[in-house]
Amino acid sequence: MLAGTGAMVRSAVPLAELTTLRVGGRATLADCATTESLVATVRALDAAEVPVLLVAGGSNLLVSDDDVASVVVRVATEGVEFGAGGVTAEAGANWDGVVAASVRAGFGGLECLSGIPGSAGATPVQNVGAYGVEVDRLLRRVRLLDRATGEIDWVTPDALAFGYRTSRLKHSDSAVVLAVEFALRPDGTSAPLRYKELAQRLDAAEGETRPAAAVRETVLGLRAGKGMVLDPADHDTWSAGSFFTNPVVPDADVDRVLAAVRDRLGDVPVPTYPGAGGVKFSAGWLIERAGFAKGFPGPDAPARLSTKHTLALTNRGDATAADIVALARMVRDGVAERFGIVLVPEPVTVGVEL
Repeated sequence: MLAGTGAMVRSAVPLAELTTLRVGGRATLADCATTESLVATVRALDAAEVPVLLVAGGSNLLVSDDDVASVVVRVATEGVEFGAGGVTAEAGANWDGVVAASVRAGFGGLECLSGIPGSAGATPVQNVGAYGVEVDRLLRRVRLLDRATGEIDWVTPDALAFGYRTSRLKHSDSAVVLAVEFALRPDGTSAPLRYKELAQRLDAAEGETRPAAAVRETVLGLRAGKGMVLDPADHDTWSAGSFFTNPVVPDADVDRVLAAVRDRLGDVPVPTYPGAGGVKFSAGWLIERAGFAKGFPGPDAPARLSTKHTLALTNRGDATAADIVALARMVRDGVAERFGIVLVPEPVTVGVEL
C-alpha cells in the first residue's frame, strides 16, 4: 500500500519513543522525510481508508498504553529558508531550531517562543504562545494538504479561526500542515515585551524591545527554571509542557468563582487577565491553591506534578499513560470541587479520555 511513497515503514514501534511524555503503545510507523513522501503517504492511506495518526515532535500527545490501530505517519521534514523578511519552515522542522536559526540570521520576532518543544507545523495547530507572544500574530500563511480533495494550497491566518491555544486545525483531521511561513523583524529586535516577568529580567518596560538574542537567552533561562526545556536527564521535562490551559471564565461566572476562592483562601489577591469572552485565571495558581503542591502526590509515584512547576504532569521514568490520566483526573477534579472551574487539558489524547 505504501510502496512508492518514499516512506520508511516499521512495525510495532513503541510510541513512547516518539512522545515527550514517553508513554504510548506500539504502532506501525511510516517515516516521511520529504514533503512529497508525506503527501503521498497520507493520500495512499486515506484512499485505502486506513486510520492515520500524524506525529512530529510528539510534545503535545498523550497516547494510550494499548497498541494503536492507526498507522502513525511521522512528519520528519526539516527544511528552513529565510527571505523577504520572513522564514518558511517545513512542518517537521524542530521548532526551537527554527527560532534559533532566525536569531542567528539577525531576525527578531520569534524569540519569546524559544525552548518550546515540538515541530514548526504544530505551532499553528495549537496557536502556540509564551511570554506574551502567540503564533497567530506572526504567521503569514500555512501550506495545507486537504485530505478530502487531495489539493495543496497556502492559506492565511484569517481562515484558521485562531483562539487561545486553539485553531480550526486542532481537533480536526481534515488537513495536514506541510509548511509554515512567519513574518520576522529584519532589524534583529524582539517583539514588544508584553510579559512582566520577562521584561523585568531584561530591565525593560512592558512594550519596549530588546535584541532578539538577549530575549531568547532570557526566555530559555526562565523556561529551564520551570522544567520547560527538554532535558533527557531531568524527569521534570518528561512532560507535555503545560498540561492544562489557563481557564477563561465567562463574565457572568467570575463573581461566583472569586467567592469560592474567598471561601477557601480568604481575601487573597487572585491573578487574572483579560480573556476572550471573560476573565482568564491562572491554572497553575488554581492547582497550587487547591492543595496540589510541586511533586504531588509524592516521591514514590510514577507520575507526579513537576517539582518546578505545578502545571506540568511528569513521567518519573516508568509511568504509563494510565498513571498520567489518573493524576490529571485527580488535579482536574480537585480544582473543580474547590473553585468550581473545570480545567481543560492542552495535549491531544489518543485512545484515552480524561
